[in-house]
Amino acid sequence: MSALLKKEMRLSASILSYLFILFAFMTLLPGYPILCGAFFITLGLFQSFQSAREANDIVYTALLPVAKHDVVKGKFLFCVFIELTGFVLMAALTLVRMTLLSNAMVYRQNALMNANPFFLAVVLLIFGLFNWIFVGGFFKTAYKFARPFVTYIIVCFLVIGVAEALHHVPGLEALNAFGFEQLALQLAALLGGMLACGLITFASYKTACARFEKIDL
Repeated sequence: MSALLKKEMRLSASILSYLFILFAFMTLLPGYPILCGAFFITLGLFQSFQSAREANDIVYTALLPVAKHDVVKGKFLFCVFIELTGFVLMAALTLVRMTLLSNAMVYRQNALMNANPFFLAVVLLIFGLFNWIFVGGFFKTAYKFARPFVTYIIVCFLVIGVAEALHHVPGLEALNAFGFEQLALQLAALLGGMLACGLITFASYKTACARFEKIDL
């Protein structure tokens, strides 16, 4: 499996998948919906699927001496690798905002979402939804990806809109806490995001494997 992941990283991946990881630095932007950084990371992954399709990569991989479910696993592993890389960078930048920049007025006066563990939880949710809606949707045909990606875009920005609005709801202000305020609640949210992302991704992988087995390449 490590060989398949290397193949995905070196042969199938678009350079944009790696470059778009840098959108994680949007975590530092004040007065901007910073969750868009997660969307742009997944947009980079979309570019890899697009370039791989044009190169007939799925058929090429299926002709290798590997099981069909390993073809699916290779794509999921690559997506998870890029997502985790972006998430780690976002988490590091969030920690900077929670410590060194916790009292910066440019962030304190920001009406939009603050960088904290709740923000990271929603990032993971977005990644999980990408894996379910787009990657899982792609393996319905292993060729068509326009409809699942458009569906993902709609769902993603609905999630971003709801997440940005939640801390304006009376009683939910703690979701936008600064520094280490409301840490227990924030960490609980982060744990929930981890579980949601893991479960959604695993369910999508199993479904994608079942779908791909039925496809006559």
